[in-house]
Amino acid sequence: MSTTVDSAADTLQKALRINLEPRWYGTIAEIGAGQEVARWFFRAGGAAGTVAKSMSAYDMAVSDAVYGRSDRYVSRRRLEAMLDHELELNVERLGPTRGDDTCFFAFADTVVARSYRGGNECHGWMGVRFQAQPHDEPSEIVLHVRMLDDEASLQQEALGIVGVNLLHAAFFERYEPDRLVESLLDRLSTGRIEIDVISFRGIEFRHVDNRLMALRLVQLGLSGVAMFGPDGDVLQPSEVLRKRPVLVERGSFRPPTVVNMDMLRCAHEKFADEPDVDGDQVLRLTELTMSNLLAGGADVDRRDFLARADLLGACGATTLISAFVDHHRLAAYLAERTRGRIGFVMGVPTLVDLFDEANHAHLPGGILESFGRLLKNDLKLFVYPMVDLATGEVRRVGGLRVGEELQPLFDYLAGRGSFVELDNAREEYLPILSRDVLRRIAAGDGSWEPMVPPEVAEMVRSRGFFGHARESA
Repeated sequence: MSTTVDSAADTLQKALRINLEPRWYGTIAEIGAGQEVARWFFRAGGAAGTVAKSMSAYDMAVSDAVYGRSDRYVSRRRLEAMLDHELELNVERLGPTRGDDTCFFAFADTVVARSYRGGNECHGWMGVRFQAQPHDEPSEIVLHVRMLDDEASLQQEALGIVGVNLLHAAFFERYEPDRLVESLLDRLSTGRIEIDVISFRGIEFRHVDNRLMALRLVQLGLSGVAMFGPDGDVLQPSEVLRKRPVLVERGSFRPPTVVNMDMLRCAHEKFADEPDVDGDQVLRLTELTMSNLLAGGADVDRRDFLARADLLGACGATTLISAFVDHHRLAAYLAERTRGRIGFVMGVPTLVDLFDEANHAHLPGGILESFGRLLKNDLKLFVYPMVDLATGEVRRVGGLRVGEELQPLFDYLAGRGSFVELDNAREEYLPILSRDVLRRIAAGDGSWEPMVPPEVAEMVRSRGFFGHARESA
């Protein structure tokens, strides 16, 4: 972690650079956690050239009077209302006199830091809406941040630094989105700030795919996860997960097959019968790990990632990208963000792999610690059968044999109900393997099409995914 001196010097230099650039002029509006961003610009000197107004609508009634009523004050909706109001005011009040040579901006954040009594979630929304050229249509960058320091004063300091970083990046690094994302934690560390949502919008970012930027957050370690919906919109995980029961299928989804979809269907039917689970509220997630996306390389194949993301979206899936190879780490992340029940969907081979002690050697308590962490809070594993292609034998969780020394552990966990057999699977799907589907696609063998959902088949054909000869219009 950088020292406070280094942090202050570098952040002041960024604030001063903005102050000395005559074309940027606007408002800094902050709710909660003090005037931490504005403070840097006034400390740097020359703020009169940049800051038209700074304000803090700290009282809820004052905030409502300025920005309209809101059910939640620390929310994206409140942030957007702040950005709307402040930029419109700047253009309306200042446009006639200086609009021909000024790029107006509005920066806003709405944040809750560590309370006096502690124990609360420390997080907030932050964003900037700006004109890149005078009279231009505005562009926007929005973040969701979580402050990880133990003391409120340190959280406020970190918030101010990341706010200055965001403004500096928007004004001077917007042409390099990857570098822009990386610069957000300049002079900070991932032990102080987590950024789990970033969203670009507007004319300056018309070629930016927000899913790639969300992926970048995970690659850089700025967040443990990224989440986006079927429409590709980036989602804030804590908001989506809050109080909901969650069912997760981990996989490569290259491409999503009818087996993948049947696994979720079968598990959902069983999961909905669990105590305290409202079947209509279950959040079904398809999860890709960074290790899977990297596939042993140094970087992610972005075209391959977007192909998988598009295909999962076509299936109506909400997709999670995570840095968690270990199942128990993903379970812990989810449990911190929902009080609902959690279930993992997996095939028999994955369950067998969990009973390989070599996969848990990095934990001091080995396989016992791994299962202890994974299965606490009554988490259950919903296990889909497999077929032995050589013999035609169907292997199910009931009667499954693992290593001799570990069989008592397996039998104990099975006896306590940690494994749920998916006996409602469609057995005609069991011989289907993703790698076989990929081979047939690349070979031009049309027999792959019934192995995937119809919407996946159509998209693979029309977009030429995975080596398929692209259909002409």
